[in-house]
Amino acid sequence: MIQNKKKKGAVTVRESVGSRIFTIVNTLILVFLALICILPLINILAVSLSSNAAATAGLVKLVPVEFTLKSYEYVAKRAAFWKSLGVTILRCLLGVSLNVLMCVLTAYPLSKDNSKLRMRTGYTWFFFITMLINAGLIPWYMTIKSVHLLGTIWALVLPGAVPVFSVVLMLNFFRAIPEELEEAAFMDGANHWNILARIYIPLSKASIATICLFALVYHWNSWFDGIILMNKPTQYPLQSYLQTIIIQGDTSVNSTTDWQTMALVSDRTVKCAQIFLSTLPIVAAYPFLQRYFVKGMVMGSVKG
Repeated sequence: MIQNKKKKGAVTVRESVGSRIFTIVNTLILVFLALICILPLINILAVSLSSNAAATAGLVKLVPVEFTLKSYEYVAKRAAFWKSLGVTILRCLLGVSLNVLMCVLTAYPLSKDNSKLRMRTGYTWFFFITMLINAGLIPWYMTIKSVHLLGTIWALVLPGAVPVFSVVLMLNFFRAIPEELEEAAFMDGANHWNILARIYIPLSKASIATICLFALVYHWNSWFDGIILMNKPTQYPLQSYLQTIIIQGDTSVNSTTDWQTMALVSDRTVKCAQIFLSTLPIVAAYPFLQRYFVKGMVMGSVKG
């Protein structure tokens, strides 16, 4: 039972026993889910910092055994890893910028009423239906091939240029902005471009940051399209490169003639080192965007 107690004009609310139990259980569940996500990453880091013998024997759990940085030194000398990393960085720069630009330009007119944009509902359904139905893998591939994008960075960027889910978030965020601001800007002689650049975008930083996070994670983690659309392994983005060496194996480690390196480095430790290095940028970028994430999701998911 919740009890209210007044003290010097203020109301002190005491939580009920059921509310406290719910808080404890909820906290334990969230901690358990967090550990499920974090522990595998810690294990990968520990294996990458361990010796070949310890990793092969299965002695490494969460703490490195026979600590060594040889795996990272070996990865640092691999041109293929850094080339694929460069492709991924270029893809993220182009892809995130294009996603945000297209989301803003698409969501702004769709946020208006039917009286201001004719057939606005029809346009909205045109975009929304693409979230439910797609033509399939073969038509997708043939379309990209017919416009001569295979083997280029644009094949990884242009097909997903308009993420509809992000458009819906931005659309609802724009609709929550008071119309009085737009009307006042029109009275001062502003046009739609001025209103979008000086009113809507500055007030939508949380939503834009959320879309940036979604786009960054998508482009950084995507691997299937790189394997399908790139002509040569040297054109693979980072995740496509990692997928090939994890599934097919990395024979270059076992073929090295440096016996000292072979004693401390193995195929498994090098794989773990590359996986951890590929995960680190996203882990480092997330805290800077997380403060906008909740606000952007809540405001963008509720119709204004």
